[in-house]
Amino acid sequence: MSGKNVSKSGRPRPGTGGYGRRKLEGKGPTPPAESRPGHPAQRRAAAAAGQQAKTRRAGARSTYVRDESNAQAGAARRGSPPAPRGSGSAHEMVAGRNAVLESLRAAVPAIALHVGPRLDADERITEAVKLAADTGVPVVEAGRAELDRITGGAIHQGLALRVRPYPYAHPDDLLTVPGRSDAASAPLIVALDGVTDPRNLGAVARSVAAFGGSGVLVPARRSAGVTSGAWKASAGALARVRVAQASNLALALAGYARAGLFLVGLDAAADEQIGSLELATSPLVLVVGSEGKGLSRLVAQRCDAIVKIPIGGAESLNASVAAGIALYQVAMLRTQAG
Repeated sequence: MSGKNVSKSGRPRPGTGGYGRRKLEGKGPTPPAESRPGHPAQRRAAAAAGQQAKTRRAGARSTYVRDESNAQAGAARRGSPPAPRGSGSAHEMVAGRNAVLESLRAAVPAIALHVGPRLDADERITEAVKLAADTGVPVVEAGRAELDRITGGAIHQGLALRVRPYPYAHPDDLLTVPGRSDAASAPLIVALDGVTDPRNLGAVARSVAAFGGSGVLVPARRSAGVTSGAWKASAGALARVRVAQASNLALALAGYARAGLFLVGLDAAADEQIGSLELATSPLVLVVGSEGKGLSRLVAQRCDAIVKIPIGGAESLNASVAAGIALYQVAMLRTQAG
């Protein structure tokens, strides 16, 4: 017997039953270089793909920033800077458990108390509901989405109080401290120049209440107003601290100067420190600018003195923190002067 199916010994070669067919087929055609793991061409292709993905992500981010900038520019043209997230843009709403409770305790004129469903046991909620019921304020149950809507996005903690429009004072109303006539109660007013975050306004009002100030002066346009975010940050202090609006801040400050008050501006680049301010015992207006732009030129020109808060490093303070420190320093200097 001869042929390919015969072994060297002359015996028939046994078949594989088809199991060796795959080995005979081989591994197929050789893949391209850019598809071979570890090949330099494959590494170059992977790097190029990663760079393309990175470029697409950067393009998406730039589009977002461009859209955000356009939205801010449009709001600025309308004369109303966009409110920061969580600041609360509803003017007739007080949001948050502490703020609502303090407002009810201070008998702020209220229209309705909105309470979220299934709230955790909290004595502040219980007291708020009781105070509202005792004063004839309707208590209304509202869902989270409804609370988000009526508070303008403020952090409400499931509790919101609808109040009557805030009765802004006249700038002249801040020339006296209610209920006090001693020498230590010389007018101490905080004027905010270009501060647009309502939370800063609320925090400033809280410091004014803590250190015996007369009130807060804000411009009527392009400035923070008393919104739900301001009420929240003040923890109810806005129920005790007067906020006055001025159609023109520079002219209102000039009126204070004619009334005998000294104008002191805060500026990190000033030479004199707030702790050595000789005018501290005099009737005073502390003028605080925004964190980014500081005092405007016209307002700075009106000031009798420009002082700074000494801090280390390259850090900066936002408006509410700077106002709180300045109020504390003035209060200390007045106490030391007797």
